[in-house]
Amino acid sequence: MRLLTAALLLPMPMAALAAEGERIQVRGEIIDTWCYYSGVMGGPDAVTGTAHHTCALWCSAGGIPVGLLGEDGQVYMVLKIKGDDGSAGGDTQLRLASHEITADGLLYHRDGLNYLVVEDVVTDHGITKLNHEDYGPVPPFAIPKPGK
Repeated sequence: MRLLTAALLLPMPMAALAAEGERIQVRGEIIDTWCYYSGVMGGPDAVTGTAHHTCALWCSAGGIPVGLLGEDGQVYMVLKIKGDDGSAGGDTQLRLASHEITADGLLYHRDGLNYLVVEDVVTDHGITKLNHEDYGPVPPFAIPKPGK
């Protein structure tokens, strides 16, 4: 009986070690993490706002995780937004692509990354970065040149 009790109690300390999220409120833009980190579509200015909105929609719908680029310059990988069943490609994330939001949620740190579970979108400020006038709806460097 002691062995059975010990076996049942053994996993409990592991559960107690599970990281608790830190409640934060952060303001920033919902971004396409693939293009932001890879640089495939250009520098940081070209992969935010209206210049990158269409691509951000396609990437999110295709399953690329979205991030929140905070005013503090930090990128928060969004694990979930309240109202979406899945993580990437949910209707809420598609509706918020390229929008600046104020999010309330739980922040987790692991392996040098910031992960955010958005429990509430406190304010949806809309698309505030109108950079398509500078970069166009599709930045010219993102259009492949035909081979000869």
